[in-house]
Amino acid sequence: MSAEHPSVWKAPGFGRVALLSLAFGLVVASATHAAYDVSGFIAAELRGFLNHPVSREQLQHVQSSLVIAPEFTFETRSENHQFLLAPFLRLDDQDDERTHFDLRQAYWRRVGGNWDLLVGVDRVFWGVTESRHLVDIVNQTDTVEDIDEEDKLGQPMVAFTTLQDWGTVSLFALVGFRERTFPGSDGRLRTPLVVDPDEPVYESDRGNDRVDWAVRYSHFIGDFDLGLSYFDGTSREPGLVPSPDGESLVPHYDLIRQVGLDVQYTAGAWLWKAEALQREGHGPGFWATVIGFEYTLYQLGGRSADLGLLLEVLYDDRDPLLAPPTLFDDDVFLGARLALNDVQDTALLIGAIVDRHDDSTLLLVEAERRIGQGWKLELETRLFSNSDAGNLLASFEDDDFVTLRLSRHF
Repeated sequence: MSAEHPSVWKAPGFGRVALLSLAFGLVVASATHAAYDVSGFIAAELRGFLNHPVSREQLQHVQSSLVIAPEFTFETRSENHQFLLAPFLRLDDQDDERTHFDLRQAYWRRVGGNWDLLVGVDRVFWGVTESRHLVDIVNQTDTVEDIDEEDKLGQPMVAFTTLQDWGTVSLFALVGFRERTFPGSDGRLRTPLVVDPDEPVYESDRGNDRVDWAVRYSHFIGDFDLGLSYFDGTSREPGLVPSPDGESLVPHYDLIRQVGLDVQYTAGAWLWKAEALQREGHGPGFWATVIGFEYTLYQLGGRSADLGLLLEVLYDDRDPLLAPPTLFDDDVFLGARLALNDVQDTALLIGAIVDRHDDSTLLLVEAERRIGQGWKLELETRLFSNSDAGNLLASFEDDDFVTLRLSRHF
């Protein structure tokens, strides 16, 4: 893998934090006769594009790759020292930038009575909604994996969490910024101009050495699950500006401050969900929301299957000339989730995100089923329809694709 590829070692401090946590974890494990466990998966993936690409240099129709994602855990007999190592490797036969290695997790955790301290690399998820995770800001998006923003890079950090009767508080010092990954010139699902991730521009004079800070409070109040967060640091969303020669785009990372709120209310078969944020730093401040519900029909047709009906409204009032543009400025998400609740854990999700102004539509289908002992088959489809020329979806209008993934879990 060349030095230009997205790498776990690219962010200053990332490798040092990972190696120190690894070394400390191994010392603790050896000294205390820790319990060991190895799990993870290996997957073969085939992605087929239904249309010819816009550019001749892009791959045509079939893209195959291999994913290796083991997970090694160590825990002392007292269970108060834990270590986890979860590397991730994708080997892609077409797009050099999609071939990449990352440490998704590599940390030592000290667990106390009502607190824990984590040092190393971890992935942290915040949010409750289905179509977009507005408040999920700790980890950088791994865009070469997919465009749905669900895949995240590992983030080096020191995190302290305390659990009290009045709620849970987590404090994060995020050491070493992770730059977003982008498809290469051969890849699909990219902007018309290729993004050059090796020449990023930072608002902070410390570049990717800056330490970012975050805090989150969460609590259960009756039927409400509440989360309130604050972030101060380098935005995980880069703006894309033309390179000096005008032949590519380069990421521009602003400094931001963000307040986030996520709420979920459970009322029988109803799940009411909302996420909201207010952000300063991309020019004037702006706010964004996702509000909706999931209603579940249990034991559909007298059988064991459950059907969830989803509706969410997305709004974002950022200025696209000053802030990184978004697909979700004024959209509606409609979806249905079917869980057969069988031995094979068969599940199906069908949905669509529709722009309320120009009817640009992203259609998605996700299905999965276990096969035998340890095998899993997954199908993912993304279709782009009615893409208006002024909508960001227009960049992907020829990139309809179907992904088939067969994984072996161990």
